[in-house]
Amino acid sequence: MFSKILIANRGEIAVRIIRACKEMGIKTVAVYSEADKEAMHTRLADEAVCIGPASSGKSYLNMKNILEAACLTGAEAIHPGFGFLSENAHFARICEESNICFIGPSYVVIDKMGNKSHSKELMKKAGVPVIPGSEGKLESLSQAKEIASKIGYPVMLKASSGGGGKGIRLVYSPKELEDAYPLVKQEARNAFQDDELYLEKYIENPRHVEIQVLADKHGNAIHLGERDCSIQRRNQKIIEESPSTVLDETLRNKMGKAAMKAVKASGYYNAGTIEFLVDKNKDFYFMEMNTRVQVEHPVTEMQTGIDIVKEQIRIAAGETLRFTQKDISFSGHTIECRINAENPEKNFIPCPGTIQELNLPGGNGVRIDTAIYSGYTIPPVYDSMLAKIICHGEDRKEAIAKMKRALEEVVIDGITTNVDFLYEILEDVDFEEGNFDTSFLEVKKQKKEKLL
Repeated sequence: MFSKILIANRGEIAVRIIRACKEMGIKTVAVYSEADKEAMHTRLADEAVCIGPASSGKSYLNMKNILEAACLTGAEAIHPGFGFLSENAHFARICEESNICFIGPSYVVIDKMGNKSHSKELMKKAGVPVIPGSEGKLESLSQAKEIASKIGYPVMLKASSGGGGKGIRLVYSPKELEDAYPLVKQEARNAFQDDELYLEKYIENPRHVEIQVLADKHGNAIHLGERDCSIQRRNQKIIEESPSTVLDETLRNKMGKAAMKAVKASGYYNAGTIEFLVDKNKDFYFMEMNTRVQVEHPVTEMQTGIDIVKEQIRIAAGETLRFTQKDISFSGHTIECRINAENPEKNFIPCPGTIQELNLPGGNGVRIDTAIYSGYTIPPVYDSMLAKIICHGEDRKEAIAKMKRALEEVVIDGITTNVDFLYEILEDVDFEEGNFDTSFLEVKKQKKEKLL
């Protein structure tokens, strides 16, 4: 087991990893930008090293400075969390070449599964259902038009290296495809330094359901059930829950087996998620694989009692999985809400600033993952997420009730947040009854605009 781990991230995920390491008796090294000098993760870690200016390109994405910090402090491993360098194959490779363990899959697998068009082809060969679309990357606009004509509009034009809702367009006609093609290509180049695109059939009104997997370096793999991530804004998740209201035991088993095929076909190890779209007929299709821990991993932890971050560390250290599939059981229902510093009334514009007064909820079945504190100034240069509230109940009705009660207790004075917006979703009759899909918020917005 490692004696010291560097966490190459910030915010609540850095705090989350530091706490897991402390419980395992592992020393921690935090890295921080000049904007994060007073951040909570720098205070909780055993050591903290400044790696550059506020700009993430010069700090949290600065591979050279992060590796130098690891060498300087004697860290044997680097945990990348999510975002930043977590799915960067080049970073994983230079970690290996520097004899520092990257807590995640091998760089070969990251490269293989990080490219959406390549991973789709791999899944097809492995017998995992995939969405109809281009065979590999698009070579030209004319090829995109030909494929779209064959599979039928609407189609999704996507960046092969995409993520976080970037590099993606829904296209309804050949003219829209002509207009979108250069724009998405440019957006992909700017966001991912890779302008490769692919195209797939648009699955109308799907549910976004992901399967959490764990796999070790010895060929053992299990899944930890599903998370429903269908409540989204601009392809970014807002509320996640487990179990999904759309899955029955038969479909759950089918999707779990498909996820295991994906793990085996890719040679994957560590924690990861296989993302699926489930249509109105309850047919499911592979969308992508996330080769890292997810923002919403606490949902599964509450459902199964398994600490996913600790398992990541054990797997990276070469240990064998401590569980088989038959050991995994699920309890009750869990919901997670993401609290962001943003103004829903003004197109969700980010609202950085200083927290003047803070009260976060507690009580039975309520978990808070955060890195904020009273007096903390939210930097304007990073993601707007402030905290995650995770509530576990005996059933979905109780989980919703606990989440509503928890949101009522939240006080974050000094900045604007989306707390009221989240509460409105939980109060919605369609949400309460489980009648929703990925278009839920957009449909609600359109209905509201008509009334006005």
